[in-house]
Amino acid sequence: MSLYRIMIVDDEEEIRLGIIKKIDWESNGFIVVGDAENGQDALEKAEKLQPDVIMTDIKMPFMDGLELGKKLVELMPSTKIIVFSGCDDFEYAHKAIKINVVEYVLKPINSIELTEVLVRLKEQLDREYNEKRNLETLYKYYVKSLPVIREQFLVGAIEGKINEGQWNEQAENLGIDFKYENFAVALIHADGKINIEESESNMSIQNELTLTPISIKKIIDENMDKYCKFVSFLYSNMVVVIGNLQNKEDILLFIKGINEVCKIYKRIMNLTISSGIGYVYNNTSEIRYSYRSAQSALDYRFVLGTGKAIYIDDVEPDNSIQLQFDEQEERAMLNAIKISSEDEIAITIENLFKKIEDLLLPFNQYRIYFMEIITSILKLVQTYNLDVEELFGKNFDCYSFLEGFNSINEVREWFVQKAVKVNIYIKRERINSSMLLIEKAKQYIKDNYSDYDVSVEKLCSELHVSPTYFSTIFKRETGMNFVNYLTTLRLEEAVKLLNTTDDKTYMIAEKVGYPEANYFSYVFKKKFGVSPSKYRKN
Repeated sequence: MSLYRIMIVDDEEEIRLGIIKKIDWESNGFIVVGDAENGQDALEKAEKLQPDVIMTDIKMPFMDGLELGKKLVELMPSTKIIVFSGCDDFEYAHKAIKINVVEYVLKPINSIELTEVLVRLKEQLDREYNEKRNLETLYKYYVKSLPVIREQFLVGAIEGKINEGQWNEQAENLGIDFKYENFAVALIHADGKINIEESESNMSIQNELTLTPISIKKIIDENMDKYCKFVSFLYSNMVVVIGNLQNKEDILLFIKGINEVCKIYKRIMNLTISSGIGYVYNNTSEIRYSYRSAQSALDYRFVLGTGKAIYIDDVEPDNSIQLQFDEQEERAMLNAIKISSEDEIAITIENLFKKIEDLLLPFNQYRIYFMEIITSILKLVQTYNLDVEELFGKNFDCYSFLEGFNSINEVREWFVQKAVKVNIYIKRERINSSMLLIEKAKQYIKDNYSDYDVSVEKLCSELHVSPTYFSTIFKRETGMNFVNYLTTLRLEEAVKLLNTTDDKTYMIAEKVGYPEANYFSYVFKKKFGVSPSKYRKN
């Protein structure tokens, strides 16, 4: 097993080096990756070194051990903290407990005592890391979470977020035992009370709306296996049933089973439920279409009456071969336009056209499909505030733009060309936005560097961006993080004041954002190799 990383923090160099030399770290399972002489210095180094453990003195200048501990709990909550102090003070110990300190060691530090602390700490770390790595534990957690994962997976299927490959890869592991290639979706909805004089138990079911779908699902699970393979789950206060049919004709058995469920539920609960049943499809990626047609079928209960299963094919002509620009395809296209290369965009657009190559449909159906695609692209253009006329030409009309084309190939090439152009404009806009953001940030830092409490959080609140995003952009554009940039600017301003004024060092420190003159001198010397007073003399 690899060694745990540890960092030593104390303002006295002799003590730091003494602790490092006293202990045989490796034989106890640790490696010292760094040391620091105050809390501020430790915080900056810890961000880079990512230690598992930090050993820190309590009393230090600039930022003491307790303040360091508070910051670490926020920034690196998994890091263990060992505090050592020359003062056996109950108040210190109490404060240390509040920041999750694992050990409290009194100075002078005894190597035997410290080794015992490290042994205990290693055992604790081993337990925690092994628990996280333990496959048996993970498997138990997986089994416990399986119903939730399974339901999320099925919801993804009816929402069009699960493709055929994902289904084939995950369905069996989730206990979805479908062997046949035909699928149909039934959507079951509770219609409400049918009789005022109800038994007390039935009234409790009716009055507790959250229990109604559960009671419907229970009856489905107890009865539907006589008719076909199926899986049921709750979704939007309704119950969804996905039936797996050996042949398309088996839809009649599926309808019969759902009708039987409606009758049983009415008989037992004295409540009416209705069901819409969608078209039969022979691909798992098309389950979403069956779900949508089941929704349409359910709407017919207002016309045909409640308490029964309504099959969409009985009330509407089969439109299953209609082109549909679904959510998954739209997401893939928009992501490609936003972040991908020209070649990847071309492949994504070509995939949208592959599905129509073998279909012989009325031109109007192609028109609707293409209009859905162009509408999606126009929404993206609007999101980025781009110029529509510059991208698509003057007086562009999304309703009549197809009239100038003579073939589907021409339409495809046009879409690829426009998508690539939008991609170029978005990237240009993103670069301009990033540069503008950084310029605003630099100006904010320039205007507020004298505020000792200025922080990346305050800056991001002013700029209305998240600290994570800002830090990434700022580091990329300036080559340094926020703290280093702020420190550099403060010290540059301090140098100007040292060169051009007779202000005392403590006054200059305050003017550049350091309320403690000693810490200012420490940072200045660390940067320039001499103290502010010696710099001025030189």
